[in-house]
Amino acid sequence: MGGEQQPADAPYCSCGRLIPDDQEGVGLDAFDLEPVAAAARAIGRIAALGNNPFEAELAGARLILDTLKDIYYAEKQILKTLPKMAKAAKSPELKQAFEKHREETETHVERLGEVFEEIGKAPRGKTCDAILGIIEEGKSIIEEFEGSPALDAGLLAAAQAVEHYEISRYGTLKAWAKQLGYANAAKLLDQTLTEELKTDQTLSNLGASTVNKQAQSKAA
Repeated sequence: MGGEQQPADAPYCSCGRLIPDDQEGVGLDAFDLEPVAAAARAIGRIAALGNNPFEAELAGARLILDTLKDIYYAEKQILKTLPKMAKAAKSPELKQAFEKHREETETHVERLGEVFEEIGKAPRGKTCDAILGIIEEGKSIIEEFEGSPALDAGLLAAAQAVEHYEISRYGTLKAWAKQLGYANAAKLLDQTLTEELKTDQTLSNLGASTVNKQAQSKAA
């Protein structure tokens, strides 16, 4: 592809698009929101289907419930994995980031329970193959790069893959909740989304300032 070559450490959003310098930071404006907007439009189309508004609303409610179960399961798996990643990490800063996010994830699980309550359902997860695959990649990194100067860089990359999955899920759920009139659920989901964005930014900063540079210098 043509165009100007971007520096290797340039900040990217979860969708791989370059973040302009004046948009760097934590806010949603630093991410490509088109997938989230598309999700909201999809729910809008569901609501417009057929002549039976109740049936259309029910279809949208089933969709948001299915995705809630997905992220609920994912967060529970992440809770189990973060202590292992913290133990494997060599950088004190990376260990601290993993430990802090484990505490935040406990809050995210509790918050999801409130969202389930808001839509009148009991909290329950369903197997999420996507997060299992991402976590498995993280385990492989720990096994294959143990003792390597690249270990922390690999762990950081695995952690950001998890973050980007969570960001996409929470962004979509927030859009759907607003479209379906679950105002309080949308607020709760937005709180978690904001925290996930902050964690992703923290990891990006850590990679740029410490972890990736250490891996390169030790490998040289």
